[in-house]
Amino acid sequence: MQEVGVGLYPSISLLNHSCDPNCSVVFNGPHLLLRAVRDIEVGEELTICYLDMLMTSEERRKQLRDQYCFECDCFRCQTQDKDADMLTGDEQVWKEVQESLKKIEELKAHWKWEQVLAMCQAVISSNSERLPDINIYQLKVLDCAMDACINLGLLEEALFYGTRTMEPYRIFFPGSHPVRGVQVMKVGKLQLHQGMFPQAMKNLRLAFDIMRVTHGREHSLIEDLILLLEECDANIRAS
Repeated sequence: MQEVGVGLYPSISLLNHSCDPNCSVVFNGPHLLLRAVRDIEVGEELTICYLDMLMTSEERRKQLRDQYCFECDCFRCQTQDKDADMLTGDEQVWKEVQESLKKIEELKAHWKWEQVLAMCQAVISSNSERLPDINIYQLKVLDCAMDACINLGLLEEALFYGTRTMEPYRIFFPGSHPVRGVQVMKVGKLQLHQGMFPQAMKNLRLAFDIMRVTHGREHSLIEDLILLLEECDANIRAS
């Protein structure tokens, strides 16, 4: 679920935004897929989320206002749903992490993985007692650390960071959400490569349950996931 380019899909531009959408957009190569992620009532408007959902209501409203020129007055924004969880921890500390993220994401955009990992490790270690993993800025640093480790071939470390993201992702991406599905798949794959077959099977099955809704059975990621499930099952039977 990372940006790799820009595409023009005029028909999808007809869909309005919701911070609690009933549809998701995923890509399979150059093809855009619109998938329902929950039951939709007759006559109910189809909606998608224009934004990264790991944002507070204030951040979401600002980006929607600046980029799409409208004010969001949905239930989640009005009630500041999940904001308290997202900003858990020492405010001074998470504001410092928020600033550090700008540099981390800049390095990540240029594939400077050694520097990304070093900076993430410094941030995480300095805040280990003061900022919980559910804080969205800490969570984003953990995500960057996992991605850096994967790209550097440090799979054991990648699993350590990825495992810490699982509970926050469950809270912030409830139900069938493509971002959570892909994250759970990544953690399950890392567990498989570490020989943690029962744990891997549990997460790969969870990823499959989510992604068959969000991506569909014909998606290339689902095909990859089925192969991982078969490999995991074979290892469990052989052990």
